[in-house]
Amino acid sequence: MAATVLEMEDVSVQRNGRKILEGINLTIERDQHWVILGGNGSGKTSLLNVLMGYLTPTTGEVHMRGREDAVNSESQSWDDWRKRIGFVSSSISQLIDPEETAIDIVLSGRHAMVNYWQKTDDPAEVKAAEKTLEKVNCGYLRDQAWGIMSQGERQRVLIGRALMAQRMEVLVLDEPCAGLDPVAREHFLSFVEELTAKGSFRSLILVTHHVEEIIPAITHALILQDGIAIAQGEKRRALNSLSLSTAFGAELRLRSRLGRYRLYFGDEFIPEGGQIV
Repeated sequence: MAATVLEMEDVSVQRNGRKILEGINLTIERDQHWVILGGNGSGKTSLLNVLMGYLTPTTGEVHMRGREDAVNSESQSWDDWRKRIGFVSSSISQLIDPEETAIDIVLSGRHAMVNYWQKTDDPAEVKAAEKTLEKVNCGYLRDQAWGIMSQGERQRVLIGRALMAQRMEVLVLDEPCAGLDPVAREHFLSFVEELTAKGSFRSLILVTHHVEEIIPAITHALILQDGIAIAQGEKRRALNSLSLSTAFGAELRLRSRLGRYRLYFGDEFIPEGGQIV
């Protein structure tokens, strides 16, 4: 039986009398790669915030591999928990100083920092960061400033930052293709597929509302609507026209070819990057 990497057990979040998440049960095992899919306001961001410890569940618990106690118990540090999750999100991008170089951004991942003010003189750490930059095809950006990188370069550097975490269990990509043009998006998704195939992390969580971004490496899906999991499990079972029609509140048809997906509204194809609102 595969080892459990993380588990959310009957997690609900209620704020000001409004249910944001309700009864989420999610178990991610090693070598499972998940997509969390849903429309705007479906609860994707709230679920991530619970996972990262930025939002405390009203009920329920979150567990990480190798820990018997729930994360929200006092016996486990949230800082330690976050070092086990490689997190790539626009919320991090917005905090990085424009003058921060690629090498320092990657080094910051070792210490779960944003903006690496406490520079290291440890040659082993610097060498590890340089190897990581090469791993994400960004060695040429070593001394490049964040402010003049392309969006695609920034996303790869942020993945490098995540891979530098000392005990990373899970790589979380939160809307990673936002701001990328179609060609840059495909290059980035191919890059993520390659990293997954190489076993660069135990499990991947891709959060999106675009089915075009679901890469073949994804094995499982969680579909959210109004904070409720309306379908979850193996991708081939959970991801279908019915679950997506329910999630987005419209009659949709899902089609797949060579492990990639396209979504249709009636007889019309929803363009790449098109969003149902």
